[in-house]
Amino acid sequence: MSPSIAIIGAGPAGLMAAEVLSQLNYQVHVFEQKPSAARKFLMAGKTGLNISHAEPIEQFVERYDQVDWLSPWVKQWDATWIQAWMKDLGIESYIGSSGRVFPIEMKAAPLLRAWLKCLAEHQVKFHYRHQVKDLKSNQLEILNLVSNEVVTHEYDAIVLACGAVSWSRLGSDGAWQQWFNQNEIEAFQASNAGVERAWSAFMQPIFGQPLKRVEAWVANEPKSTGDIIVSHYGLESGLIYKQGRALRTLVKNQQPIQMYLDLLPDQTVEQLAQKLKPSKKQTLSNVWRKAGLDQVKASLVREIVPKALWNDAVALAGQIKNLRIELSGFRPIEEAISCAGGVKQQVLNEALQLKSNPYVFCCGEMLDWDAPTGGYLLTACFATGRAAGEGVNRFLQGHNKT
Repeated sequence: MSPSIAIIGAGPAGLMAAEVLSQLNYQVHVFEQKPSAARKFLMAGKTGLNISHAEPIEQFVERYDQVDWLSPWVKQWDATWIQAWMKDLGIESYIGSSGRVFPIEMKAAPLLRAWLKCLAEHQVKFHYRHQVKDLKSNQLEILNLVSNEVVTHEYDAIVLACGAVSWSRLGSDGAWQQWFNQNEIEAFQASNAGVERAWSAFMQPIFGQPLKRVEAWVANEPKSTGDIIVSHYGLESGLIYKQGRALRTLVKNQQPIQMYLDLLPDQTVEQLAQKLKPSKKQTLSNVWRKAGLDQVKASLVREIVPKALWNDAVALAGQIKNLRIELSGFRPIEEAISCAGGVKQQVLNEALQLKSNPYVFCCGEMLDWDAPTGGYLLTACFATGRAAGEGVNRFLQGHNKT
């Protein structure tokens, strides 16, 4: 009888591991505590499934905070590979003007249906509403959430693809951490999350509105351009997410959490100062509007810049081009799109096999890596899922030879 493998978690990483192993004729069992597969994947695809990014691969891998660790896998299973894989499932894709890769239908559901159908054809067995309560060596204690029956079963190998700790209602509740020693896990932190700042009541009329085309950066870090949404709790957008790693470093080093904005990046300080000169014929608001400050940007300037500088064109221009925003922290991790932290690189070998338990392999967002949105998260989940699947195969092949 062929070896039996348990995969815990039916998200993208777990499904990729299942795909690799099912094509090698192993008995593959996928356990998922939710009633259906890949719920976070489906949620991500509701507004358009950004599955990868077509930028040059050397630039692509630099988006990760663990470049050396992830690079070999991400380079092997990159955006080009993902597009070909999707096509084999009958899903055509395209590259948007930003370089992001999308399925033509934009949604995640058609891709997931085709993927699950393919896995079923390769005899992958799915066990929904099954929750793993304990893991010891190669033995799992599994609770059937429908019947409340608990069974214990041994497997030749176990792949953990349990996710991180954000969006727990979709399945990634972090309960798996109890199976590890504390020193094997880097504490989770919110990533790709909004940042918090207490606004005055003056800002309420612009909540939910965008700061359009601004530059953002953290001190000594590269600048990025995009839009930012002013929220009741602070600031939110993909542009904010890009600053997350640098902002977390400030938190870790117990430094003030602050970032900088250039509200009018297409103008020099000199050009802006000329436009901001006070006029007896125009109100201050009109001068600012003609200089390029719409209502949202003007409101932020009034909120942040001391009133004594409003009529000093040179000083005000300097502020607008280098506006310091003091922050109090990140939104709760439950709201985060993803998490930094997880199973540490040094407790796994090059096959993503746990050194303290050789029967166990880990992949996906439960690993200690981080990346911004833009297709990078899914690409790494796919890649580490496949790497874990191949690691399991090498492990079992080695066992069969002894």
